Amino acid sequence: MISRRHFLGTGVAAVGLVTAPGGAWPSAAASPFIDLRAAPATALLMPKAAATPVWAYGGEVPGPVLRLKQGQPAYIRVNNGLTQPTSVHWHGLRIENAMDGVAGLTQDPIPPGGRFDYIFTPPDAGTYWYHPHHRSWEQMARGLYGLVVIEEAEPVAVDQDLVFIADDWRLGADGAIDDASFGQLHDWAHGGRLGNWLTINGRSTPQLTARPRARIRLRCVSTANARIMAFDFSELDGVVVALDGQPLATPLPVGDRLVLAPSQRADVVFDAPTDTGVTRTIREVSTSNPVPAATLAVTMAGDPDTGARPPLGAFRLPANPLPTTLDLAEAETLPLLMEGGAMGGLAEATFKGKTMGLRELAREQNLVWAFNGVAGLPETPLRRVTRGRTVVIDMNNDTRWPHAMHLHGHHFRVIERNGKVVADAPWRDTELLRADERAKIAFVADNPGKWLVHCHMVEHMAAGMVTWFEVI
Repeated sequence: MISRRHFLGTGVAAVGLVTAPGGAWPSAAASPFIDLRAAPATALLMPKAAATPVWAYGGEVPGPVLRLKQGQPAYIRVNNGLTQPTSVHWHGLRIENAMDGVAGLTQDPIPPGGRFDYIFTPPDAGTYWYHPHHRSWEQMARGLYGLVVIEEAEPVAVDQDLVFIADDWRLGADGAIDDASFGQLHDWAHGGRLGNWLTINGRSTPQLTARPRARIRLRCVSTANARIMAFDFSELDGVVVALDGQPLATPLPVGDRLVLAPSQRADVVFDAPTDTGVTRTIREVSTSNPVPAATLAVTMAGDPDTGARPPLGAFRLPANPLPTTLDLAEAETLPLLMEGGAMGGLAEATFKGKTMGLRELAREQNLVWAFNGVAGLPETPLRRVTRGRTVVIDMNNDTRWPHAMHLHGHHFRVIERNGKVVADAPWRDTELLRADERAKIAFVADNPGKWLVHCHMVEHMAAGMVTWFEVI
């Protein structure tokens, strides 16, 4: 655990590099901080049931959409009104390490009644999100998450900018969260905490509204603990223009099955129907029983001036300042063997320097997964890498379960899958590996600090699937 003295000795130096526009700190009377309070609240998740007690940012689930500017400093003050410590991770943002929000690695957790000031300058425009990185498996499942929109330096040519935040909740018939199932080893050793109630933007089958013929950017994110979702957007006939916040060189048809593993995002652009009163349905189709997720209704007044705008297939977002060259010939390769879980072959693993059998790990530590034979966050990094070096992580999923592998502080490209070269893959920060799959991801380690690599099925992370590397 990071001590208070250690954090102040490193974090304040990093914060001090970030100043207000013009290089001067704002006065207290003109505080630039966005206040974000995590505290108990209620939400109407399930129709015809009582309001659900939740934990929420700003009293609402999802938390407020934070709209920030690319390349401009952001100031966010997090106050902890919970009964347990917390932190906030800015998922997908390539920001200073001290601001990454990982309790126990980049900061001490924020104690109940405490606060933490996050100050960073986002280099990339796009769709990102925020959530706790302390007891994520409980705090996220209780409602602590929200969207971060980093607006492009120049406005994008759309008429409406909407959000589509998908979550699955584990609720009882009375609408209450199933508290008794938190921390169950059965969930942790299998697919994670799967819910039984779908919400979009914190509501059951909400209606999104549009103007006739409006060009709409729909920012989609899965905030689920573990469920791999899939959405049928075929009635909207749109294109995917960005994944995990990073623009695509060529838009892709969204089709009838947009897969979103936990934490993944997709920006979808489409044109609303011409006639007022028309409704289109978006369905969740990951199971054999598709369900309506949300509807889009043309109900708003006004007819945007469509002019001579390009067809959807020609729509492009401006590229972000990612490294342009992956030096694979000189890359440093980090093997990452993923083992454990129910029906897996893991017999033993190392925890805090001690080799333990799987039964002992499960009974004493609630650990059932391992990376390279190590369960849980190790004291030493997977590797220390010189800044600017290209890194390849060779991920081998030797388990019976899928894993959404997330890399902090960087974006990567898949360069090989199951032994076959992958060309021109999109930049991502989270990649889904199915059971028995193998994938190599490549990135430039250009962001100094200590960065997590973990499964974003957050119960898997809590039960052992987490490690870190350091860029020096």
